[in-house]
Amino acid sequence: MKKLLVLGGGYGGLALIQKLLEQHLPNDVEIVLIDRMPYQGIKTEYYALAAGTVSDHDLRIAFPVHPRLSVKYGEVDAINLDKRLVLMTDGELVPYDLLAIALGCTDNYHGIPGAEEHTCGIQTLSDTRETYRRLNDVKPYGTVNIVGGGLSGVELAAELRESRPDLNITILDRGERVLSAFPAKLSQYVEEWFTEHHVQTLGRVSVSHIEKDAVFNGSEAIPSDVTVWTGGIQPVKVIQELNLAKDHGGRVILSQYHQVPDYPEVYVIGDCASLPFAPSAQAAGAQGEQVAQILRAQWRNETPRLGKIKLKGTLGSLGKSEGFGLLGRRSVMGRVPRILKSGVLWMSKWHFG
Repeated sequence: MKKLLVLGGGYGGLALIQKLLEQHLPNDVEIVLIDRMPYQGIKTEYYALAAGTVSDHDLRIAFPVHPRLSVKYGEVDAINLDKRLVLMTDGELVPYDLLAIALGCTDNYHGIPGAEEHTCGIQTLSDTRETYRRLNDVKPYGTVNIVGGGLSGVELAAELRESRPDLNITILDRGERVLSAFPAKLSQYVEEWFTEHHVQTLGRVSVSHIEKDAVFNGSEAIPSDVTVWTGGIQPVKVIQELNLAKDHGGRVILSQYHQVPDYPEVYVIGDCASLPFAPSAQAAGAQGEQVAQILRAQWRNETPRLGKIKLKGTLGSLGKSEGFGLLGRRSVMGRVPRILKSGVLWMSKWHFG
């Protein structure tokens, strides 16, 4: 039997597996999924778990059950590409014939002293649970600073405001405005929502270092009971340690078929892959589906025919009632994008679950 080993049961890994299982697998191929959890966590909604507005159980999707799929639980420690082996943290070596790496990302602290030690985050379910505990243990009228005014920081701030109207919440960002990657009018709409709901936004903050009870903008101390980091991501440590060609973000540069050029039996999917757009669940899922298409073509001894990955847009939440987003080049704001995002979440749970 040929073993296809899939590392990571997130959006990219599960999209690959689902697409392969939808059609007949070759009789000599088995799929093995390795993940540290016994279910997929819906990462796009971790901000709500951190704020305390949804439960842990609401963000779980069961892995597929299929006779040709086996699931192994554990943490990946390293990958030996030359020997085709994956080393687990418990010392076990897992061999493979084909490998799909979809391990996701971790926080990027940009070398800022104290950032890793004195902040909490929402990149893993475990991290998010701890962030929930810390945020909801803050005494009334306490101060929460969120470092990073991108999509994650904005959604967390808005959700936390609805969960804890007693807290003083501030978003700190190095840009002039939150959501700097989005059109200015959309950013302005979000800023107005924050003003109305008493969430402060501070731009042009260059975080120099972080201590237990303060974020420092140079010599200026910004008091903080809890500091949440949403200031950037990077591929996980396992990918960082691989001696492969990477882009400026540390993501692996791939061939047109999403393969590592010197190791064509290895595919990289999602946040670990160098793609022509920003990392996202949508991009990982689309890429995972293409890798399934590539593998099926190769098993038939055919040349894969891939279309260009086209993303449908980006949706964000401002609490449970309002939202914002980009659909193509069109900015959408208000209740409609929030309803659309809820629908996308439902579809995701229905499709994978």
